[in-house]
Amino acid sequence: MAAMTREETEALIQEVLEVYPEKAKLDRAKHLAVNDQSLEKANKCITSNRKSLPGVMTIRGCAYAGSKGVVWGPIKDMIHISHGPVGCGQYSRAGRRNYYVGTTGINTFGTMNFTSDFQEKDIVFGGDKKLAKLIDEIEVLFPLNKGISIQSECPIGLIGDDIEAVAKVKKKEHGKTIVPVRCEGFRGVSQSLGHHIANDAIRDWVLENRDGDDSFPTTPYDVAVIGDYNIGGDAWSSRTLLEEMGLRVVAQWSGDGTIAEIEKTPKVKLNLIHCYRSMNYIARHMEEKYSIPWIEYNFFGPTKIAESLRRIASHFDETIQAGAERVIERYKIEYEAVIAKYKPRLQGKRVMLYVGGLRPRHVIGAYEDLGMEVVGTGYEFAHNDDYDRTIKEMGNATLLYDDVTGYEFEEFVKKVQPDLVGSGIKEKYIFQKMGVPFRQMHSWDYSGPYHGYDGFAIFAKDMDMTINNPCWKNFKAPWKTEAASDAVKAVA
Repeated sequence: MAAMTREETEALIQEVLEVYPEKAKLDRAKHLAVNDQSLEKANKCITSNRKSLPGVMTIRGCAYAGSKGVVWGPIKDMIHISHGPVGCGQYSRAGRRNYYVGTTGINTFGTMNFTSDFQEKDIVFGGDKKLAKLIDEIEVLFPLNKGISIQSECPIGLIGDDIEAVAKVKKKEHGKTIVPVRCEGFRGVSQSLGHHIANDAIRDWVLENRDGDDSFPTTPYDVAVIGDYNIGGDAWSSRTLLEEMGLRVVAQWSGDGTIAEIEKTPKVKLNLIHCYRSMNYIARHMEEKYSIPWIEYNFFGPTKIAESLRRIASHFDETIQAGAERVIERYKIEYEAVIAKYKPRLQGKRVMLYVGGLRPRHVIGAYEDLGMEVVGTGYEFAHNDDYDRTIKEMGNATLLYDDVTGYEFEEFVKKVQPDLVGSGIKEKYIFQKMGVPFRQMHSWDYSGPYHGYDGFAIFAKDMDMTINNPCWKNFKAPWKTEAASDAVKAVA
C-alpha cells in the first residue's frame, strides 16, 4: 500500500470514529491525529495523559505496574514486597526479562515473588502486623538482601495501612533501607503516575543516604545510566559503548542495578536518561538539588547511536570526544555489514508501533537504518512532552494515536496494511491471527538486547525473521485459496 496523504489519513480517523456514540467520538478524536512536522508542540494536535474512556478496551497498566514492574522491581539486591493480594505480584514477576548478574535467592532477588498475600481478614483488620512479620521473616530467610521496598496494591490505599510507620520501625530494627511506596493501582490514569511515585520514593528514602559522605572516590568522567531496565541485556550492550569511549558508569538504574549504585548517583558528573518518561522526575530533582545535568540519549540503530555518543561526549573534554569517534569507527564495519545483509530484505517495509515509554519514537531510527518506514505510532501512557519529541521523528501525514483502543488499533491496521506491527503481549496474538507479522516490543519477544551496536544486529535479524518468515505464505486455509477445487470448497 502506498503512503497515505494527509486527507486519506484524516478520512481514516473519521471512519474509525464513526462507530462510537457522539460523546465518545468527541473524546477519542482528541487522541488521534495526523502528524505534522511543522508543529513545535504536540498539544496543537493530540491530547494525552487523560483517563481512558470507560467501556473501551485500553491497553494501559496501573500505577503499581509502573512502580514495581518498571522502576523498583529490577533493583536486584533488594527484595520488593507486593503488599496486598497475591495476584498483582505474580503477574508483575519477571515478565519484563530484566536480566541481572548474581545468585537468585542469595544476593539477588529479581525473579522472585514476595507478597503479603492479603485475605479477607486483612482487609477487615488491616495488614500492618502481617507486613511487619513478613519483613522479619525475610531478614531470617534472606539475610544478604540490601534493602526492602513495600509496593502497595489497591487495597492498601483503601483500608489505610500505615506502611510508612512499619518501614521506619523495621529500618531501625534491621539497620537496612526499607522504602514504603504508595503506588496503589487505582492512582492516576495509567502506569505513568507509578513511575513518578517510584521516583519520589527514591528521592525521599534513598538518594540522600550518602549526602555529606565523600569517601567514594570520583573521577571527571563519572556518569549514571538512568532508565535502562536491562531488558534482554540492553543495559550491558549500552554500558560497553560508554566505557569504551572512556566514561566510568557509576550507577545503572535500575536493570541489573543495586541500591548502593543509586545512593552513589549524586556523585556523578552527568546523568544519561534512556527512558525519559519513567525517570525524568529523578533526573530533574538531581539537577535542581545536586546541579547534575542530564541528557536523553537513544541507543537504537547506528544513526541514533552515533548522534547520542557525540552528544554525550560534548559534555566532556577532548579525551572523551575522541573516544566517542573511536567507538563509532570501531563498530562501523560491523553495523555496515548488518545493514548490507538485511536492508535488501527489509527495504520499503512499513511498520506500525504501539508501545510505552521511549520506544514509540526511539526505535524509528533503527527501522530507518534498515530502509523501513514507521507509518503509525502511539504511546500507552505518554504525556505531551513525549509527543513533542515524536513529531519530528515521524513522517508527515502518518498516524499518531494515544491510548489507542483495541478496536481502533485493529481497524487502523486493517486499513493501513503494514508489513509489521510492534506492540505488546496483549496485542500479539490478535494481529498474528489476522495474518500480520508481529514483534513484541516491550520485552523483545524473548530476544534482545536491542540497544547498542551489538543489539542492532539482533534487532535486524529479528525483524527479518518475522517479516520474511515463510509461515505467512501458508496462513490462508487451503480451501479458501483460489487454487482450491470446487469440490474442496464445497466440502469446506
